[in-house]
Parts: sequence; C-alpha cells; structure tokens
Amino acid sequence: MTTVRNEFAKLKHLHIGAIAALLVAAIVGLTVVGALTAATSNDSTAVSWALPLAGLSLAIPIASPLLIAVMASRTVEVEHQSNGWLLNQTNGADRGALVRAKLVSTGLVVGGATVAASAAGVFLGTAIGVTQPLPAGLWLGYTAAAVTANLVVLALHLLISARVDNQLVALGIGIVGTVIAICASGFPSWAAHLTPWGYYSLASAADYRGEQVVTLNPSYASIAALGAVGAVLFWLMTVRLDRQEVRA
Repeated sequence: MTTVRNEFAKLKHLHIGAIAALLVAAIVGLTVVGALTAATSNDSTAVSWALPLAGLSLAIPIASPLLIAVMASRTVEVEHQSNGWLLNQTNGADRGALVRAKLVSTGLVVGGATVAASAAGVFLGTAIGVTQPLPAGLWLGYTAAAVTANLVVLALHLLISARVDNQLVALGIGIVGTVIAICASGFPSWAAHLTPWGYYSLASAADYRGEQVVTLNPSYASIAALGAVGAVLFWLMTVRLDRQEVRA
C-alpha cells in the first residue's frame, strides 16, 4: 500500500491527470463531431442512443491507445532516468511490485477517464434531442468493456516501458496500436482477437450500416477472456521482473 501511495504522489508531478483530461476531451470531441454530423442529416432514425454509442465506439479506439502509451511511458520513464528501480528495491519494492503498483494507480486514472467520457456521451445524447429511454444495460456493458480493453492496453505498455529503456519504442508501439484499433472493425473476428487493440472493435456497441446507425451486442465473452488472460499474464510477467537483478 505504501508503494501504491507513492505512485499516486508521482502522478501529480508527472501531469498524468492532464493527459487523462486530454483523453476525455479527445473522446468527447470526436463523439460530438460524429453525433452532430449525423444528427443534422435528414435521417430521423439517426437521432437515437445508437448515435452517441457509435461515436464512443469509434472515438475510444482512436484516442485511447496512444495516450495510454504516453501515460504508461511517463510513469515508468522516471524510474529509468533516476535509477528508481534500485531505490525502490532497497525500500522493499522489487521491479515487478513497482509495476503492479503503477497499474493500480494509473489504472484508476485511465478507468476514471473512460467512465467520464462514457458519461459525457449520455449528456450528449440528451443535448441532441434523443427522447428514447436510455439503454442502460448496453451502455454500462460497453463502458465496462471499454475500461477492460484500456486497462489491458495499459498493462501491456507498462511492461514494455519497464523492459525497454528507450521510451520511443513504447510510443511507436502505441502508434501501431492506434492504427490496429481503428482498422480492427474491418478485420475478421478471429483477426481482431489476435492483439489487445483488436478488442476495441469487439467491444463496439453501435456502428454505421450504410447511412443507418445500429446498435450491436458487444462480445462480452471475448472481453472477459481478454481481461482474465491479461491479468494472469501481467502477474506472471511482473513476478518474473521481481526475480531479475536490478543494476545500478
């Protein structure tokens, strides 16, 4: 718990909150642009809860991968630069334990930002004149799926940043992940399952079919499997980091 508290203290100095705010603003901004464009069309069926859901399902994959990579890189880079791995080890926190603490602290920020962006989508739907009852189950399900995907991507980037000193590598992978996340909706289902970024498309709650916006059923089983497998692999990899000798 002491290690986690220390990580929360670091987040303020690293301006992770500002990056999280940028993440929320980017998701909301992209959702607003898409929703307003469709809402001003002549298709009255477009003004439904499917519209902001489709916007979120597109905006989160666009904005999240790179900004999550930036947050993970910043939280780990400070350890590389100041020999923080060795300092924390002398205080009883091995490298793997420190990475796990970073997932807890930064994960709460990423999860909170994702939930905030999703909640903003509800207000957006009301603002553009949606009068249908809110599909609360679908909305909460999509939010949970998006949070899961974001946390798995965060865990992956924390491991990459911890293993590789050059953070340009981690950021480059974040850019590649963004491209995969954007394009994954056009992949076959089996291909979308091959990378963590592909699961953004599996989590989608709405999409455009021609000029119509339709709701979808997120692949909850696949997202749950991603979360479970990701948690196990993250634990095993950080335990392996605990066993590695830290060099001064």
